Amino acid sequence: MATVELRFSAQPEHVRTARLVAAAVARRAGVDEAVLDEVRLAVGEACSRAVGLHRSHGITAPVRVVLNEEEKAFSIEVGDGVTAAGGAAAGEARDGAVAGDSHESDAEGEDEMGLAVISGLVDDVEVTSGADGGVIRMSWPTASAVALP
Repeated sequence: MATVELRFSAQPEHVRTARLVAAAVARRAGVDEAVLDEVRLAVGEACSRAVGLHRSHGITAPVRVVLNEEEKAFSIEVGDGVTAAGGAAAGEARDGAVAGDSHESDAEGEDEMGLAVISGLVDDVEVTSGADGGVIRMSWPTASAVALP
């Protein structure tokens, strides 16, 4: 079971790199070529969402992307540092996002839109939030999971 982990600063220009790495690792893991565009798009949405959350909450910690090649599936976890309470995870630096900020409702709308796009692209998706921040976990079957006729 191979694992690749990326960490990048919350800058939009790094999302493209995460998409490219995810597609390359997915291909090597045996994800069907026809699905690779969905993998790229879903990872792009999840990473863009994480970048937006980091920037709107003033979190300086990197965005985390973990790519796992499992026995019959390929999974990707995109993690952010925003806790369930909407603040930075313990130990993360913040530079003073103010609750009730006028940009807050815009960010929530973009967040919901991004999650809707991801849900449309990925059949197996799970979104969680806890003390260490939020995680979007997505998975796709690999060639070894597909039964031959």
